Amino acid sequence: MANTARDIFIVGLRNAHAMEIQARELMERQSARLGDYPSVKARVEAHLAETNEQIRRLDKCLEACGDSASTFKDTTQSVMGNVMAMSHAMAGDEILKNTFANNAFEHFEIAAYKSLLTLCSEAGMNAARAPLEMSLREEEQMAAWIDANIGDVTKAYVLHEQQAA
Repeated sequence: MANTARDIFIVGLRNAHAMEIQARELMERQSARLGDYPSVKARVEAHLAETNEQIRRLDKCLEACGDSASTFKDTTQSVMGNVMAMSHAMAGDEILKNTFANNAFEHFEIAAYKSLLTLCSEAGMNAARAPLEMSLREEEQMAAWIDANIGDVTKAYVLHEQQAA
């Protein structure tokens, strides 16, 4: 069972790495287009810095397992992040679509980190617990921020549209 748990844990780390690569691509594209929403831009940029740190933490966890990130998964997820960002950019209500998608994506990330944390002991990787818990806390904080600001973002969008009309 230990080898199976470790194998699943390593695959999970690689998947989480690719997930964070996708998140980084999304946030980089979104950030460039958030000039009309300075509070959202500031929070996205702050979380982008956290995401880069999360990628570094995942790299260290993978190294500790004697493994590395999957170039294929990372590249595929990077492309997906760009496609998602571009599809929302074409919408008139881009800020709302990004907010909804970011809310869902944060919860996806939270679930991924919780799963990895569940496997730490069985995989014999208790040393990975602290960095994964840090990433989980950051994702939970971002999810909470998005949730707390959906109303404000919606109102800001309406105001923006009224001023543009």
